[in-house]
Amino acid sequence: MLLWINGPFGGGKTQTAYEIRRRLPGSVVCDPEHAGFGLRRMLPPDLRGDFQDLASWRQGVVEVLDLALRRHDGVVIAPMTVTDAGYFEETVGRLRELGHDVRHFTLLAERQTVLQRLRERGVGHLLGFAAGKSAVPRGESWAVQRLDHCLERLREPEFAEHLWTDHSTVPKTADRVAVLAGLTLTPHTEGALRTRLRQAAVGVRHIRFD
Repeated sequence: MLLWINGPFGGGKTQTAYEIRRRLPGSVVCDPEHAGFGLRRMLPPDLRGDFQDLASWRQGVVEVLDLALRRHDGVVIAPMTVTDAGYFEETVGRLRELGHDVRHFTLLAERQTVLQRLRERGVGHLLGFAAGKSAVPRGESWAVQRLDHCLERLREPEFAEHLWTDHSTVPKTADRVAVLAGLTLTPHTEGALRTRLRQAAVGVRHIRFD
């Protein structure tokens, strides 16, 4: 089974993916963003755009996830924002055509909720204190520019199933995804402080500077 977790940038996809991996033995996170950033870095700076526009990214994601799903004995989790209906069909749709059990979920939240999460993501909250409460880290500026587009597009029916997360914690969102996918996670028993530290570590590991 593939769990494709969609949503706006800063919407909690990666945190939810790693929470599920932590609590679902045998599961693995295969992040399509890694392939995208690798392809992007191959290009001269003035040619670097949205890596999803590269057919090689879309085809490569399908090839790698197909391999993982055929050879890995466990659930595969892919946290990735995709808002273009055509690209969605070329990735999620193609994997379904190949016979894989793909469960797609879109994590949604109100605009202000996502902006707040972007400020707090990784080391962003430290920069916010230095530059003012409304500041957004430079590395997140592209995410902010795309936010309204993402929220509008991802509300469309083709990107269901939709899960609103404004008032949900990451562990609770992971629980909801698992239930809808027919999976059973181990109980979330760690304390609030440890949860916060672990999530901060996940955020720091996924900060992108280009």
